[in-house]
Amino acid sequence: MDFSLIAEVTFPEIIELNVGGQVYITRYSTLTSVPDSLLWEMFSRKSTKGLARDTKGRFFVDRDGFLFRYILDYMRDQQLVLPDHFPERGRLQREAEFFNLPELVKLLAPKISKQNSLGDEGCQSDPEDSSPGIDTARNLGSLGAAAAACASLVPGGVDGKRSGFITIGYRGSYTLGRDSQTDAKFRRVARIMVCGKTSLAKEVFGETLNESRDPDRPPERYTSRYYLKFTFLEQAFDKLADAGFHMVACNSTGTCAFAHEQTDDKIWTSYTEYVFYRE
Repeated sequence: MDFSLIAEVTFPEIIELNVGGQVYITRYSTLTSVPDSLLWEMFSRKSTKGLARDTKGRFFVDRDGFLFRYILDYMRDQQLVLPDHFPERGRLQREAEFFNLPELVKLLAPKISKQNSLGDEGCQSDPEDSSPGIDTARNLGSLGAAAAACASLVPGGVDGKRSGFITIGYRGSYTLGRDSQTDAKFRRVARIMVCGKTSLAKEVFGETLNESRDPDRPPERYTSRYYLKFTFLEQAFDKLADAGFHMVACNSTGTCAFAHEQTDDKIWTSYTEYVFYRE
């Protein structure tokens, strides 16, 4: 057989992607639906050679895996559909720029209203008021009125700090020797969970908050599915203290999971919660 006559390997109709650790399965036609986009350039080549892959052979893209769902939705029908109170608009715009989707970037760009309306886009100034012919005193008065209007939208005053509770919890395990005569051996905390109002959790923990299990939760709703991207309790305590929270309660439970047959060491599992409050 003359192997030189064999055609170059082409892409399958169904393609698996690993985007920042999140797996997506979509059609080849979807990935090439927007000409000149980054994905179009990646998958319009004649061969798969040169594209990064993960350990399972999926094509790998080192970007935000959770926001990519909206990128993929847009590429299916070139329409932007976001959940109410979507908090990641700026980050999604940055992803759209990376994937070279100019029309999506335009749809995500903040809109400045001439009426200086106060909506989801935030408190924005009227561009007509910034002309040099406007009296300085009038400008200062307009700025003061806008600041007061912005502050009135946030309960708790100008600083925007709201009262409320945040609970953080973690599951742990430790080994205890025979007759409790030896030191307990603690294992590393695997995950710190966050419960409370969505807006408070995002205010306190910011980019260190993992929202992957509840990504579309409105800011005024409550959740118990967030967790932190770090595993140091002291770091979580510092962030809560910096935001004005104080610990008001804590509790812990423990159960003996099993005992080692040869050493009589007992392995205990526990769940601990810390309740913080800000007035």
